[in-house]
Amino acid sequence: MALSGAGKPLLVWGAGAIGGTIGAHLLRAGHDVLFVDVVEAHVDAINAAGLTITGPLAEFTVPARAVTPDRVEGTHPAVWLCTKAQHTAEATRQILPHLSDDGHILSLQNGLTERIVAEIAGRERTLGAFINFGADYLEPGRILHGGRGAVVVGELDGAATERLAATRALLAAFEPDAVATDNIWGYLWGKLGYGALLFATALTDDSIADVLASRPDRPALAALAAEMMAVARAEGVTPLGFNGYEPAAFMPGADPAATQASFDAMVAHNAKSAKSHSGIWRDLAVRKRKTEVDPLITEPVAIGAGHGHPMPLTRLLVSLIEDIEGGRRPLSRETLAVLTAAHTEGAAA
Repeated sequence: MALSGAGKPLLVWGAGAIGGTIGAHLLRAGHDVLFVDVVEAHVDAINAAGLTITGPLAEFTVPARAVTPDRVEGTHPAVWLCTKAQHTAEATRQILPHLSDDGHILSLQNGLTERIVAEIAGRERTLGAFINFGADYLEPGRILHGGRGAVVVGELDGAATERLAATRALLAAFEPDAVATDNIWGYLWGKLGYGALLFATALTDDSIADVLASRPDRPALAALAAEMMAVARAEGVTPLGFNGYEPAAFMPGADPAATQASFDAMVAHNAKSAKSHSGIWRDLAVRKRKTEVDPLITEPVAIGAGHGHPMPLTRLLVSLIEDIEGGRRPLSRETLAVLTAAHTEGAAA
C-alpha cells in the first residue's frame, strides 16, 4: 500500500521537533514529503534553504517544501499529525478536507491524542503511534535530534493491516528499529506514566537525568507514576515499557528494588542524549508558551475520576505546571519540593 506517490506526497502536519526530524530523514531517504506548519517563519526558512537536522546522531540539510495549513491543496492518502497535543482537534479538522476517502491520519504525538483524532476523523481512518526519541525545535529551519528512542505504530484495534506494515516500513527510514504492535494502547499508557515523570522534571531547571537520579525525590516521582498506572489498569490496559521505564515497577505495591532499578535505567538512557531537558521544560523556560499538560495529563485525570481514582499528586502536578505557565511560580528545586512534600505528608497521614 503506497502512502505517497503518483504526485501525492506524504503530508507531515507539524514540522517541529517530531515532524521535522522524521520528515527530514524520510526526504534524505528519497521519499516525497510536504511539510505543513502554522509558523510562517519556519515555512519560509524551509522553502528558502531546506530543513537542517543537527546533533550528535547526524548533521545534514535536505531541500524541502513547506506550506501553511491554508495553502494545502488536493487530497492525500496519508497525513502524519505531529502537532502539540492541545492543537490536535483543530489540526484534525483542517486535515479532513485533504484526506482521501480511503486515507488515514497517523498520530505521531504525545498522550492519548488518537482518541481525539478518531472522534473527529473516525476510528477506521486513525492509526496510532508511540515515540520516545529526543528532539527540539531550535529556530526556523533548524532542529536538534538529540537521541534515539522507541518508535512504535499500531492499529487502534490491534489488527495487522497493510497500511500498518507500510507505515512501519516508511518509519524505518528514520528509526531502523521501528516496530508494529498489536497493543498500541499499552505503549501510550506506558508513556503517560513516563510523561508524568517528565512533567515533574520540568518543574526545575535541572536535567531529566539529574531529577530522576535524585534519591530524595524518587518516592514522590514513583507515587506519581503509580497514580497513572493505576488508571491504566482500571482501563483494562497492560502498559508496556521502553527505554528504561518499566510500568510494572510503578504499579501500586511494586517491589521497591524494581522501582529503583527502573529509575537507574531511565537515568542511564537520558544521560546519553544531547537533549538533556524535556520539550515541556523548553516550552516553559525557552519558548515561554503553554505546555501539553492539557490534555496530556488532564485527560488521564478525568479518566481516573471516572474510575474512582482521585490522583492527588497528578492534580497537584498540573497545578504547579499551570502556576509556572502563569508566572506564579519559578522553575526551581523549590517548586519540585512542593510535590515531594505533598507526597511525604500524604504518606505520613
